[in-house]
Amino acid sequence: MTLPMPPIVSEEEWHRALNEQIAREKAHTRERDRLNAARRRLPMTEVRADYVFEGPQGEATLLDLFEGRRQLIVYHFMFGPDWEAGCDGCSWVVDAMTHPAHLNARNTTLVLVSRAPLEKLQRYQARMGWQHPTWFSSLNGSFNQDMGVTSGNCHAPDTDRGERHGISVFLRDGERVFRTYFSGKRGVEYLGSLWTYLDLTPYGRQETWEESPPGWPQTPPYVWNRRHDEYEA
Repeated sequence: MTLPMPPIVSEEEWHRALNEQIAREKAHTRERDRLNAARRRLPMTEVRADYVFEGPQGEATLLDLFEGRRQLIVYHFMFGPDWEAGCDGCSWVVDAMTHPAHLNARNTTLVLVSRAPLEKLQRYQARMGWQHPTWFSSLNGSFNQDMGVTSGNCHAPDTDRGERHGISVFLRDGERVFRTYFSGKRGVEYLGSLWTYLDLTPYGRQETWEESPPGWPQTPPYVWNRRHDEYEA
């Protein structure tokens, strides 16, 4: 089967079309800068509960998760206590996470938190070959429920067996911890460069929701992506 392709033009025409596209992308970048500036000015709310997690070094409090730094980013990885594997979409996000040294240099720590027991998290982490971020279990507490990423109803809308993915950001002032930001659904795409890479290509993500020319290869979303060790050659 021959796939359709973009039109072929002269180099001069290509540069003209490219420059028009880049101008729109630069405008989008400036709008993103304005959104980021607004996010930095959001109010925050104090976290008063005494959460306890289980991690590689044993029990840890929310304050411990900062590792002494001022800022903490928690990725709420969907992995229920009775699941045998972590969420494939969340696995995409972690596949794209970079070495923590670059965040640490800006006084920021990034961790994963899931409700599955630590043993399951570590087994799945070994399967995926992830060396970082550090992964903590919130099984024996209400952290996930309080953060709005776990529902008591396994059939709740917009959940997978009662679990949601998302990202929470915290700021520490001494021993006081404040929640400054949360986003879920497609908001987490901001974390993973895999979608960004595909968005640069002519065929894009190749999903039916995208506005693409007629005949472009497309499948429904969330049916084609796999954990990185599950793709067929």
